[in-house]
Amino acid sequence: MCLDDASVGAPLTSYPELPSLLETLSDALLFLDTTATIQYVNRRAAAMFGASKHELLGTSLWQSAPHLVSTALYQAVTTAIHTQESLEITYCSPITQGWLRVQLSPTNGGVLAFFREGKEPVRLYDALYKSEQRYRSLLESFTDGIVILTPEGLILDINQRPLLVAQARQEEVIGRPMVEFPSWRSAPLAQDQLRAAIEQARRGETVHFEVRLYPQAESYRDLAFVMTPHCDAEQRIEYLTCVGLNITEWKQAEEEWRTLLDIIPHFVWAMYPDGSTHYRNQRWRDYTATTAEQDQGNDSWSRWIHPDDRQRVLDTWQAAVHAGTSYEVEHRLLEVETCAYRWYLTRGTPRRDQQGTIRQWVGTCTDVDDLKKAEIALYQSQERARTLMDSNIIGIFISRDNEIIEANSTFLRMTGYSQEDLRQGKMGWFRMTHPDFLARTQQARQELAQHQTLIPYEKEYVCKDGSRLPVLVGGVALPFDPSQNLCFVLDNSARKELELRKENFLSMASHELKTPLTAIKMRLQLARTRLLKQGFGEAAATLLRAEEPVQLLDRLIGELLDVSKIQAGRLDYLREPVDIEALVYEIAETIQLMSTNHTIVVHGSAPCTLIGDKGRLEQVLINLISNAITYSPDATTVDIDLDATTEAVTIGVRDYGIGIPQGQRGKIFERFYRAFDLSQRAIPGLGMGLSIAQEIVQHHGGTITVESEVGSGSTFRVTLPLKRSNPLCNDLI
Repeated sequence: MCLDDASVGAPLTSYPELPSLLETLSDALLFLDTTATIQYVNRRAAAMFGASKHELLGTSLWQSAPHLVSTALYQAVTTAIHTQESLEITYCSPITQGWLRVQLSPTNGGVLAFFREGKEPVRLYDALYKSEQRYRSLLESFTDGIVILTPEGLILDINQRPLLVAQARQEEVIGRPMVEFPSWRSAPLAQDQLRAAIEQARRGETVHFEVRLYPQAESYRDLAFVMTPHCDAEQRIEYLTCVGLNITEWKQAEEEWRTLLDIIPHFVWAMYPDGSTHYRNQRWRDYTATTAEQDQGNDSWSRWIHPDDRQRVLDTWQAAVHAGTSYEVEHRLLEVETCAYRWYLTRGTPRRDQQGTIRQWVGTCTDVDDLKKAEIALYQSQERARTLMDSNIIGIFISRDNEIIEANSTFLRMTGYSQEDLRQGKMGWFRMTHPDFLARTQQARQELAQHQTLIPYEKEYVCKDGSRLPVLVGGVALPFDPSQNLCFVLDNSARKELELRKENFLSMASHELKTPLTAIKMRLQLARTRLLKQGFGEAAATLLRAEEPVQLLDRLIGELLDVSKIQAGRLDYLREPVDIEALVYEIAETIQLMSTNHTIVVHGSAPCTLIGDKGRLEQVLINLISNAITYSPDATTVDIDLDATTEAVTIGVRDYGIGIPQGQRGKIFERFYRAFDLSQRAIPGLGMGLSIAQEIVQHHGGTITVESEVGSGSTFRVTLPLKRSNPLCNDLI
């Protein structure tokens, strides 16, 4: 309802002469609706407000008369409107410093306000005056800015501090919205923050917020505000107080620190006690590919934690918040760029104010991914080592010099010793070695010291009860303490027993086969001789062909016997002069008679004699030449090269056949090993010839080597010394 000079509300319209009467009053009179908007004003009030009646009608009391506004007046008007009870107040205008007495009378749809100017208080007004002075002194004593607002955000009172900074006068801002205060006009973002804070305070919340204002174009001020609502007896919001603290220097120092914190390799963070983000350094934002605005919310940080670690971290955090103590926890964080998780160690500690209340939590996250992976690898290695140590198959012990200082239960069980024996130092590397293997064990020890690793070798331990235990031993020097060795022991007794049975079987089978085979050879030769004498040449030729597989079988049985003797150390050797050149030519001629597909050509000469076993050396040459013919079925030539110096004689046998692959050349001198592929399965032999040949050559102090190329053939070279201390002869030849 808007009133003019002819009417003042519904009650006044019934009395046409009343407006004229009101105009004669010496008091300033206003009619305000329930929102404190001016609906009527008399001439006296217009003069007091310094505006025309037309300008005042429809405007807010608080904006139309800033020089009359005070917190006391605002409280009184608000109370009269809500309670519909008459009130009377006396207050001092903060702008004019003049005293005013106001009577408030509720009416239908609003309240009538009678303003009467007073003088300096005496007697009854003394206490009120002093109270007002104390209020003003207290307000101005704050070094911070203090503003009293209506719940809608209009300024009711303000101290001088913010006015001086903004170069504004009190009458220019009283009754105006705080968002239009000069310092706020150039900061739209700060205005939005202020509006949001006022809205929260109107709902009864105490609000903390920070803004950056620009009082002058060339400078800025960082302010921290606390907006607090104040309620009447009925818990209605009467007014708001807004206290601003200048934190510019602190923020500048903080910016310098943040610049430093942004370049360190750690994540640095600060959170409020409710878990909401206060600060994250640039390293964190780069790692998570987020902005400061995105990194908000009470649990915004937890979404980067690995799902398997998240609950554990949250429980640790909540326990620390509840106890108010520092904490640390390891967990994985997602790196957005690589989509991979890395391990971090997070440490947090509370920051308290002077009253001991926790205001913030600050902390760091340190990358421990490499260390964590190393720990995991170490743990896995320890677990593997523990599993190996607990093995019931492999004996393991750790030694220092000759003493065994640690051993697993398997090694103790194998050797018959106990943990008590181990603690008493009764177990030693050499003390437990059988005398026959001391030299080899000493050699193994030197090998381990020199190369930090030991190729497995065979030996025998003497057990606690005196029995002998065949074993296979390997080892390594521990890298963190080379004086300690880790050795692995495999019980070799079962294999040794099997080898012994095999050798016994081969020896027995060879002897059992040799006798009937000799009889067969003699009868074949006798029958062939008789057939020739009787003129049955064709039948004699057939028997001759039958002798060839018999001779092959005789050769194989002979090799089996030799292998058995070598294994037992009983291969016999003669001591006699041997003309090497004559021996080579003789063997070449003999084999040439039996081979019709290959031409055997001898090159060079070796006019020398050595002391040895002619039959055994003949066995070596026959084997090499026979192999050359067998493994070169498509070739036509086998070359034999002779060469001699004053020190040694060398015999080379070269074929032009299938050759030997690189990976098989180191194995061809092993017993029963044959270098062949599927296309060579038809080639006869048991793989013993080269093993026997090597044993014979080495017994004569010589060497046998091979050079080969797949598809181009092979060359075997036997080198025999002419002057040496020969085990067959005690004299130097």
